[in-house]
Amino acid sequence: MSEKIFKIEIQEVLSDILEIEANSLNEAILKAKKMYTEEKIILDEKNHVITEFKISE
Repeated sequence: MSEKIFKIEIQEVLSDILEIEANSLNEAILKAKKMYTEEKIILDEKNHVITEFKISE
């Protein structure tokens, strides 16, 4: 009997909460996005929240 091929999706969630000084919530979000894009914020294994395994179609 031959083995079948299955597609399994692996998702990892990384998370961190930052305190950002800004004049508005929108400005704070923009600052966070800029910092992330410029790699001033780097999420790694210490920010790991969950790993999920799902069947992929």
